[in-house]
Amino acid sequence: MSVQELTEISRYYGANPEYVIAGGGNTSFKDQSTLYIKGSGASLAQMEPAQFVRMDRSKLGAVWEKNYPADPEKREAAVLSDMMAARCPGEEQKRPSVETLLHDLLPFAYVVHTHPALVNGLTCSQEGEKAAARLFPNSIWIPSINPGYILSRAVRDAAHAYKEKNAEEAAVIFLQNHGVFAGADTVEGIKSLYMGIMDTLEKATGRKPDFSGSRGPEEAERKLGDTLRGLAEKSGGSWHVQFLYNREIAALIESEESFKPVSRPFSPDHIVYAGSDPLFLPDSGSAGEAWKRHVEKTGRIPKIAACRKTGVFSLGNSEKAAAAAAELFLDAVKVSVYSESFGGPRFMREDQIDFINNWEVERYRSKVSG
Repeated sequence: MSVQELTEISRYYGANPEYVIAGGGNTSFKDQSTLYIKGSGASLAQMEPAQFVRMDRSKLGAVWEKNYPADPEKREAAVLSDMMAARCPGEEQKRPSVETLLHDLLPFAYVVHTHPALVNGLTCSQEGEKAAARLFPNSIWIPSINPGYILSRAVRDAAHAYKEKNAEEAAVIFLQNHGVFAGADTVEGIKSLYMGIMDTLEKATGRKPDFSGSRGPEEAERKLGDTLRGLAEKSGGSWHVQFLYNREIAALIESEESFKPVSRPFSPDHIVYAGSDPLFLPDSGSAGEAWKRHVEKTGRIPKIAACRKTGVFSLGNSEKAAAAAAELFLDAVKVSVYSESFGGPRFMREDQIDFINNWEVERYRSKVSG
């Protein structure tokens, strides 16, 4: 067991878009005294041993002995301060993953957390909890909750209750509107768990996403893309646009009503990279007024703009950011389709969306990933 193996398993899942997109997901390895955790915003597909943050486990454990403020902003700031203080000497220039506490408390040498669309079709669905209990009886289900300290505490309590009841540790944890954690003492054990999860869900899902029929923008669509870029640039900076179209998107953009299955975010990653407020345009001629109303209402430039019977445009202040927004929107389309097998889509609650939009930790992750 080694950090080199952690690097290899990180790249293994990070390089596979079925598991990880953009800067999403995180991994860790621990021994008795030290936790090695992915740095915030780093890409799992390109991880190097030096990119993991070495954390003092005794200091991380001391977090659970403290009382933090009830106010979410003050609480998360205080927890972040204590977590940064738990970095080992020489690690001061690195920032550990927001899920560091959760990784540390799980009693396995290796922990791999990913957000597969196939898994999130389950975790972001109306009947996900009931289906997970049936399909994965030895797993833990965590109801939708804000990430950070409060999520780690919820997992800690649920894991303790599971062990008390079953006299064993839970190796798989599903997080509603988030993803899945898998823990094992070997990388082979991690791969076996994930293979079982994905195989089970492949068999349990009915309709699969149809991304055939993709095409590049035509002249009218290029003009609309230029218009959207120009509207974004009125707020400052240089903006980039990508055009998205396939059979699933064609069905979604028939009308504002048909767009509803992807009209709100499913998970924190969708907010960080694709935004929480996609713009729907009834026609290309209404772009200016619709954009103005949207920005006035949300206070944000949309990262996704869909035009009826035309296509979807992703926007970002760099080519990389526009590409990430496109990837996460397509991921949301997959999640929506997979969720049909479990009662249909379930979006994040509005208070959780507001939390992510205003959380310093996720603003940092978005910045370093873009």
